[in-house]
Formats: sequence, C-alpha cells, structure tokens
Amino acid sequence: MQLKLRNVVFCFPRSTLLMGVLNVTPDSFSDGGNYLDPGAAIDRGLRMVAEGAAILDIGGESTRPGATPVSEEEEKRRVLPVIQELVRQAEVPISIDTMKPGVAEAALEAGVSLVNDVAAHRTDDTLWRMVARYQSGYVAMHMRGTPDAMQQSPHYDDVVGEIDAFFGDRLDRLGACGVDQEQVILDPGIGFGKTREHNLEVLRHLRRFQRWNRPVLLGISRKSIIGQLTDAKNPEDRLAGSLVGAVWGRLNGVQLIRTHDVAATRQALAMADAIQPQQEI
Repeated sequence: MQLKLRNVVFCFPRSTLLMGVLNVTPDSFSDGGNYLDPGAAIDRGLRMVAEGAAILDIGGESTRPGATPVSEEEEKRRVLPVIQELVRQAEVPISIDTMKPGVAEAALEAGVSLVNDVAAHRTDDTLWRMVARYQSGYVAMHMRGTPDAMQQSPHYDDVVGEIDAFFGDRLDRLGACGVDQEQVILDPGIGFGKTREHNLEVLRHLRRFQRWNRPVLLGISRKSIIGQLTDAKNPEDRLAGSLVGAVWGRLNGVQLIRTHDVAATRQALAMADAIQPQQEI
C-alpha cells in the first residue's frame, strides 16, 4: 500500500508515521494560544520534526466542541506565514488542517502536501477537485455535524458500520473528482460528534477500516475521552492516556498517529515495535 502526498511517497507496511499537531489558534482545546506568534510556531514545528514527526499538521481554526468559526481571511493570516517558513525549512510534508477550500488552496499554493479535512462529510466537491489538481494527500475524517454543535446528543444505530459506510462513500466521491485512492487517508474522527461509548466502540473495532486498503489515521492525543475515563481534566495531564491510545492504535493496524507529544509517542511506539514487529500484527 502506498500513500502519495504530492512529491512524497510512503510505502506500507512500515513503522507508524507521526503527525505533529501545530495549532496557531487562541482557542484550541489543548495548546490554544501557545503558538500564535509565527516565530514560536515555526520553532515548535521544527522541534517536532527533530523529535520524529513525519508530517506537520497546521491548523488556524479550532475544531474543539463548541468552537466559534473564524473567517477565511483570519485563518489564512494565522497559518500562511508559518506554512511558508516550514515548507522552506522542514524536511517533512506539511499538512493544512482546514474546512475551507479557500484556505486549502492558499496553503497548497504555499507548498503543503496534505489537506486534513474534518468536514469530509461535505457535499460540495470544490475541495476534492482541488486535491485532485494539486495531487496532494487528503484526510477524509468522519464527523457528525459541525464543531459548534457536534456534541449535542449524537446518535448512531451502528457507529462503526456507519463510519465504515462513510469511508466507502467518500472514496467513491473522491474518485469521481479525480482523486487517486493512493492520495487518501481515513480518520474515524475520535471525539467528533461521538459520545464516550461511541469513541470506545470505534477504538475496539479499528481493524474494520483496514478493508479499504488505505492508511488509517488515529487522533486521540489529549482528547476529552481520556479525561472522561480518568481524573485528567486538564488536557496537558493526559499524556499517559494518549500514549496508551497510540499504542492501541498501532497494535490494531493504524498507520498514522496524530499527536501533540511527538517524542513521548515515538518512544512508546518504538517499544511496541520491539515487542511485536509490524509484520506480526
């Protein structure tokens, strides 16, 4: 299996790829406000690369539950100076975490290799045709609703089956827009329009999504489910739970882990690799 991100190709099976989270926002649930200054954000991105991040994921609009949307121009103002410098300095693919086609296009023009789309349930195909034109990677993430309202009583008859069907539908629609399947990553969207029990059910059945023969991305780093299951109410106190989630994902076939804590996650996955090599999973 291959993953093509413009001029970068990853071949699987291989060691789990780490996607470092870099939020240039004032209100993200964990690191909001820490990297609003472009210089601080660039330094943080380069540090994550040194720690082992294979991809940097840059976001300029919070998608935490209840988040307030920002304008396209404001989002561009936040992300583009950071993207431009990291494209120049970082020797890894850069990802833009956005729901807006206009922001995605500006970022692709600036050199990003991957569009991380939490709103992959969209019906308009503008963004997908843009991904096809630039031959960038694309993360199709499952979310029920929108960030401002997604946690208001989400309901599923079969959460795993509905996510699985969503992935099949997205792959079909992306293909119809000219996106090669080798450009696509699938993300079940832990915490996006799902209750604690929904999230646990998805985690128990991660292998279900391997049938699409596409890399699966797991984003569980510092998320509220860890606080719900433990006494870690502060996101910065959820490292241990995040690492367990990352290792669980790796042992259940996940190819990419999105994380705020690159060095610690890399160490945890290295131990998992030593105990049970990838080819044995």
